[in-house]
Amino acid sequence: MLKRLAARVFWTFSRWTLKSEPAPSRPTVLIGAPHTSNWDFVLMLGIAWRLGIDVHWLGKKSLFRGWRGPIMRRLGGIPVDRTDPARVVGEVVAQIRSGSVFGLVVTPDGTRGGNAHWKSGFYRIARETGMPVTLGFVDRTTRTTGLGPTLDLTGDVGADMDLIRAFYADKVGVRPERRTEPRLREELPAVSPAR
Repeated sequence: MLKRLAARVFWTFSRWTLKSEPAPSRPTVLIGAPHTSNWDFVLMLGIAWRLGIDVHWLGKKSLFRGWRGPIMRRLGGIPVDRTDPARVVGEVVAQIRSGSVFGLVVTPDGTRGGNAHWKSGFYRIARETGMPVTLGFVDRTTRTTGLGPTLDLTGDVGADMDLIRAFYADKVGVRPERRTEPRLREELPAVSPAR
């Protein structure tokens, strides 16, 4: 109740407009992209609280140190060690299979820094759990944010990513220069070792 009230006040006074398809009716992996600014976090909470979505999100361990730890966990944070991404996926899959039901927010383009490709954890989590993927977005050009379509991934990485790329093609983050093209490393051609 308090979260919904806070969200209502936020959207009333925000310069951003919430435009969203209906909230997913089943557990989902929520992609947050393009992730180019810390403001994305505030917008994500505003979306989730307004639409009544119980969310958890993955964050680097350093965000959970000291006094920030309890606050971040209360806001739905799950600390992860990015040096071992396979373990991160395994832990999240185990948590979901234990009976926990929630929307898992993932920012596959990384840490607001213009990487060469998206991280594939969201894809592996969705495929291993059978959860769909909901495309959350920020678009500075129109000052809109919200949720786009929910997709069931097929396992055909290229075809699935083509749909995701098409959705994000016209979305511009808060800091456009930090945008990462929605492309997974698995889609890149293999490079033969030099002889």
